[in-house]
Amino acid sequence: MRFLAPLLLCSVLNACATHAPVAEPGATFVLVRHAEKSTDDPKDPALTAAGHARAQRLADTLANAPLTAVYATAYRRTQQTAAPTAQARGLPVTTYDAKQPAAEFAASLRERHHDGSVLVVGHSNTVPGIAAALCDCTVTEMPETEYDRLITIRIAADGKAVLEQSRQH
Repeated sequence: MRFLAPLLLCSVLNACATHAPVAEPGATFVLVRHAEKSTDDPKDPALTAAGHARAQRLADTLANAPLTAVYATAYRRTQQTAAPTAQARGLPVTTYDAKQPAAEFAASLRERHHDGSVLVVGHSNTVPGIAAALCDCTVTEMPETEYDRLITIRIAADGKAVLEQSRQH
């Protein structure tokens, strides 16, 4: 009898483990506005020293994420924001058109990336729209003075999306 109880317990645990649902993989999209920009060029400014520091902190924040791709618009400020993260992972920065409709760009991201994490660097007038299109939810507009919002959209394999917003320090 005393050998029967452990054997029975092992059988029950094995049956539960065999029939337990397996977590499905999904994609995570991390969206940020470019870091602080200088006034050196009204059309295509570079980052300030504070902006470069923020870009490096972003790379540090994402150091343990299973990053598979990095996207940024063609502007210097977005490319410079994305560069430390991409370089730390040995990934290229894929350039996307800032004028592409948010829903169209979000659909292409969802089509290309079914798992892993993707960093998208955009602008105050594009990031909320891309995020809203990815999660099919409402995302608060971003004022011109905001540089620290980190928007994370987690999309499960079944297509359900969860929006998380935090501040990058």
